[in-house]
Amino acid sequence: MDIVINIVWDDEASVYIATCDDIGLALESESYDMLIQRVKEAAPELIRLNNIQGCTSMSFLTQERRVACA
Repeated sequence: MDIVINIVWDDEASVYIATCDDIGLALESESYDMLIQRVKEAAPELIRLNNIQGCTSMSFLTQERRVACA
């Protein structure tokens, strides 16, 4: 089973947000790199707590949309 972590930039809050419904993950950080580190630390624990079997990898799906107004 491959766990997919969705990462989006929230312009209004000025943070990156990581979510994954499969493991119940919801984290945010002002830094992309710090968010990735937090996910790497939290995901294995959530997988264990939710008794999810067969997780073999974790993928990050980053979607960034920024709109500039003149």
